[in-house]
Amino acid sequence: MATPKGFIFDLNGTIIDDMGFHAIAWENIVNNKLNGGLTWEEVKAQMYGKNEELLIRIFGEGKFTKEEMRDLSIEKEKQYQAAFKPLMKCIDGFEAFVDKALAKNIVMGIGSAAIMFNIDFILDGLHLRKYFTSIVSADDVVTSKPHPETFLNVAKELGILPTDSIVFEDAPKGVEAAANAGMNCVVITTMHEKEEFESYDNILFFVKDYTDERLNTLFSG
Repeated sequence: MATPKGFIFDLNGTIIDDMGFHAIAWENIVNNKLNGGLTWEEVKAQMYGKNEELLIRIFGEGKFTKEEMRDLSIEKEKQYQAAFKPLMKCIDGFEAFVDKALAKNIVMGIGSAAIMFNIDFILDGLHLRKYFTSIVSADDVVTSKPHPETFLNVAKELGILPTDSIVFEDAPKGVEAAANAGMNCVVITTMHEKEEFESYDNILFFVKDYTDERLNTLFSG
């Protein structure tokens, strides 16, 4: 495999191991505030795409106004941030990995279904903004993952071809989005197990964190 020209990272569950905190916040909003009656596993299964899309999938079109969905989204994110902030840290090995990528002149971006309110919370809280030339959030796309728009937009902003990009993802829908964009993936197993990705053939390998030595192969094409 040729050395990639760019790395594209999802954020939640990929740079930081925080998806459990998101699930708790969503479960509280969906069940305790909105009486959704979903199981824990059902809540987890809906955690992809934009916040508004999640609410529509669960409660149906027209249940909430745009303003109500925006307010519910911010309420959920505030709950998540309050819980995660005391424990905020990167996944093991991440900073060393992106430092090495910078030294190799590999350009990097973020392609996330998170809103900028959350992306800023993480990038500024962990002082990571210096690594990323492109940031594409839920606010920047019409159609979220598994549609390829997010990752294609990042590659365009980085000035590289999709085929010269490696995506780092933690979720099946994100891997599907990368496949739809013609990009290979490395999967971080923070929230999902290998068995959940069996239908995808664009995965290079699975890693628990960024200390895995197989990641060195990405620099030695």
